[in-house]
Amino acid sequence: FIDGAHAVHHDMWGHTGAAMTLGKGAAYLSSSKQKINTMSLTETELIAVNDKMGQILWTKYFLEAQGYDVPLVLFQDNKSTMLLEKHGRASSTKRTQHINIWYFFVTDCIQREGL
Repeated sequence: FIDGAHAVHHDMWGHTGAAMTLGKGAAYLSSSKQKINTMSLTETELIAVNDKMGQILWTKYFLEAQGYDVPLVLFQDNKSTMLLEKHGRASSTKRTQHINIWYFFVTDCIQREGL
């Protein structure tokens, strides 16, 4: 589960929260202020996933090295962000054209890793 909260800090920066479960319990929990300011909730959510993608991939590769074939499922609550992650720039509109291309690392991971 990854979620971003838009403009919640006194300086109007976003916040990222993440929880990874294995079975019935949480194996990883994280809550942190985002490193950059964003213009929309969609961008905030995309940055949240981008920031946590390293931990997601590390966990996937670690479990595979231990002999487990565990499918990873990413849960989010923002339809616009999910479309951007799945289709990349093809889903961009006037409101999301400003998003830097390196955040589409998430799109690449979803296509390569089948998240």
